[in-house]
Amino acid sequence: MEVKFVKREELKEKPKGELGFGKYFTDYMFVLDYEEGKGFYDARIVPYGDLVVDPAMMVLHYAQETFEGMKAYRTKDDKILLFRPEMNAKRMQKSNERLCMPEIPVNDFIQAINDLVKVEEDWVPKGEGTSLYIRPFMFATEAGVGVHPSRTYKFIVICCPVGSYYPEGVNPVKIYVEDEFVRATRGGTGFAKCGGNYAGSIAAQEKAAKLGYTQVLWLDGVHRRYVEEVGTMNVMFVIDNEVYTAPIDGTVLPGVTRDSIIHILKDWGIKVNEVALDINDLMQAAREGRLQEGFGTGTAAVISPIGELNYKGEIVTINNFKTGELTKRLYDTLTGIQWGNLEDKYNWTYEVK
Repeated sequence: MEVKFVKREELKEKPKGELGFGKYFTDYMFVLDYEEGKGFYDARIVPYGDLVVDPAMMVLHYAQETFEGMKAYRTKDDKILLFRPEMNAKRMQKSNERLCMPEIPVNDFIQAINDLVKVEEDWVPKGEGTSLYIRPFMFATEAGVGVHPSRTYKFIVICCPVGSYYPEGVNPVKIYVEDEFVRATRGGTGFAKCGGNYAGSIAAQEKAAKLGYTQVLWLDGVHRRYVEEVGTMNVMFVIDNEVYTAPIDGTVLPGVTRDSIIHILKDWGIKVNEVALDINDLMQAAREGRLQEGFGTGTAAVISPIGELNYKGEIVTINNFKTGELTKRLYDTLTGIQWGNLEDKYNWTYEVK
């Protein structure tokens, strides 16, 4: 894929101090157009800036949109690494297939990320725990009011230097178990990374926030009893020295971090149960002291320990509201690989060149 580069006249000033998450954006963005019958064309890296959109653009009315979340990490010897970018590429293909959108070839997806991050390498922060967050996304651009797949699309990649996703950092968070609203059911778009899934989750998130909780633990959409995922993360619980996490069966996002953690756990000889876990069994395990640890997994937060659950007004504390030993070990191992501080025996990292 040939990528054109349009240089901006003046570069932005880099942020100083706390980066937060998603507050500052880099100098450039990658853009690729698609037209039915023509395919993908005009790959370019251009100055980051506003988009001009038609009020009838179909994404604004029918939400044909998908996205991904990735990071670039700066190593101690100033190399820049991506983490399993082919998994993000393949997941986006699956998301696009579900929403009747064209699928970007894996190699082109990775090249787009590589080329943009290479141009923006000075934006990859050096501070401990920091990284360059990468947001590839695609949306329908055809102007027309009528429900059908768009004939034209844009694929764009933007980047922002980030610190910790949660204000708590790598410390336990409080989780509210949601049993009123539903995130996904089989046959829907629960496995796809599309904006509509997140828009539909905001009401529950706001409800939880008013009660003093950081995130929502979603239950299945049919029985409202089986644990699925936590807001923007997959979720895992350690009960009687075994790990339990929801299966990938159409309602749960197939997380890259989730898959990586499962690989590591199995290598350590820890049993992983990918099963539908009843919330009542989870709460009973907590009452009996058998629920040892809980944590969310995702690109943005990496691993986020869970210290408290609230289900129907009953509150249970996990591991005395402290980060568990296994959680900490997993975090240190995975981030060690991502930042190039530990041996990558899985061949997961990709050096930007």
